[in-house]
Amino acid sequence: MGRRTITVHHVRAALGGARRLGIDTVPLLQTARIPPLLLADDRARVTPEQFTSLVKALHRATRDEFLGLGPTPSRNGTFAMMCSACLGCRDLGAALERGVRFYGLFPGGPDLAVERRGAEAVFTVRNDLRGYAEGRFLAECLVIVWHRLASWLIGRRIALRWAEFAFPAPPYAGEYGLLFGCPVRFGARRTGAGFDAHWLAAPVVRDEAGLAELLRRAPADLLSRREYGTTVAEQVRRAFVTALREGRRPARLPEVAQVAARLAMSPATLRRRLQEEGTSYRLLRDGVLRDAAISGLAAGREPIAELAARLGFSEDTAFHRAFRRWTGTTPGTYRLLGTAAGEGKGPLQRGQQS
Repeated sequence: MGRRTITVHHVRAALGGARRLGIDTVPLLQTARIPPLLLADDRARVTPEQFTSLVKALHRATRDEFLGLGPTPSRNGTFAMMCSACLGCRDLGAALERGVRFYGLFPGGPDLAVERRGAEAVFTVRNDLRGYAEGRFLAECLVIVWHRLASWLIGRRIALRWAEFAFPAPPYAGEYGLLFGCPVRFGARRTGAGFDAHWLAAPVVRDEAGLAELLRRAPADLLSRREYGTTVAEQVRRAFVTALREGRRPARLPEVAQVAARLAMSPATLRRRLQEEGTSYRLLRDGVLRDAAISGLAAGREPIAELAARLGFSEDTAFHRAFRRWTGTTPGTYRLLGTAAGEGKGPLQRGQQS
């Protein structure tokens, strides 16, 4: 419990390469227990576990570490060799530079760069991938993976200062601040991100044994969301998640005044800080409840009435209204579609066999 769910827009984007290669994506979705019908609803979301399973399935089906999203495939094992080459570097700056040179050896591969600009280090994707249907998603993934890899190499969480993207803001632009944990900007010349340059001098602390464990979970684990606790919104969200984990029935999420007191600020200051970060107490509260509800329904073990009560809803009808507002469907329908996806059957097929 507590991990953020993922918008269906990113699920569609991840499938783009396989579709371009003519691969039937329905079995891949079913393997990940993602109902194919959910892809038609812009408000739909999936759990991190479902998205991780989908990425692994796409990795196997496309035989491409870029999931078929780029101009040329990246053969399995390429990322592992690049990581292995980075382990022998003295510090993060040298490791990132070696990784950039490594991928530069492959024609048609990503054109990456790491630069120092005063007090900032900047990682960018220099080649224009906008000519490909899902090229911008690949560029986003490259920034995410390199950021997570950099943090892993030094064993420290590197907070991003900013991230920018070489395309206009999409309808789901609000997802990006949560995904990257920093201010974001669209319509930039290049896709990239910046962080404090002092991290470049941090020593590389990982070894081959640690790399084997990382690769066992890659690439899906590197694409999963991370919280760095560096924003007020993340700290507020953590307070909600902690309250849910306490297991009270019904759940008692802290009020604005309680959260503000924990963060040593006034309620008015808390509201202002959240507004500056593009969110609010209510949006964060609803997001945590939504993600917990989706995770509970996807797990399939808890009766819907008990799930509603555990999340603090006094009536089933209130839970149904909230869930429809969040996702565009009802809790029962969401669970039914998920069950059908796991069995490899659509609702009509299940009805015909009953």
